[in-house]
Amino acid sequence: MRATAACGAVRLAADGFVRTWRSTRAERAADYPCDRWLDEPDEALFRAADVDAPAAVLFRWLCQLRVAPYSYDWIDNFGRPSPRRLTPGLDALAIGQRVMSFFEIVEFERDRHLTLRTRGMGSWLGALAASYVVVPRGARSCRLVVKLVVRYPAGPLGWAERWILPPGDLVMMRKQILTFKRLAEESVRGD
Repeated sequence: MRATAACGAVRLAADGFVRTWRSTRAERAADYPCDRWLDEPDEALFRAADVDAPAAVLFRWLCQLRVAPYSYDWIDNFGRPSPRRLTPGLDALAIGQRVMSFFEIVEFERDRHLTLRTRGMGSWLGALAASYVVVPRGARSCRLVVKLVVRYPAGPLGWAERWILPPGDLVMMRKQILTFKRLAEESVRGD
């Protein structure tokens, strides 16, 4: 009986880690722009990291999502490497612009947040909206908090996505966030 309870506690802790990676309780309780773009989500996933670079520098790197995912390129960018230098003009954001393959910009505030939602995926894949929020921590550092809200499709596909999406997203989003952290910090150092 104790072993079963211990296994259950470990599973709950791991499940919480998968859904809230590096985010704080206060961050999870806050309102995010993506909350306005998806009614009645089934789930919210959070990812966060401290970045030793000014908010404007990190936000400029987030604008690069218009051309590449910055996670595991061999999986989600057909093997093409995400640019490691800032592409001129990508910070000229506009509502409706395409981001990565299947997101569009629905809202943004320069140096503060970039909010996206899935576009044209059809109800069979469900719906997603995400806010990449940059929180200044003084003149030389900031925090990146990403909230992803999900509405799963009905039926067996939705059941499968409930199991696959949270850990799969953690793997990909962790890589993406750490890549942006490294690139922003290198930009400040002049690497």
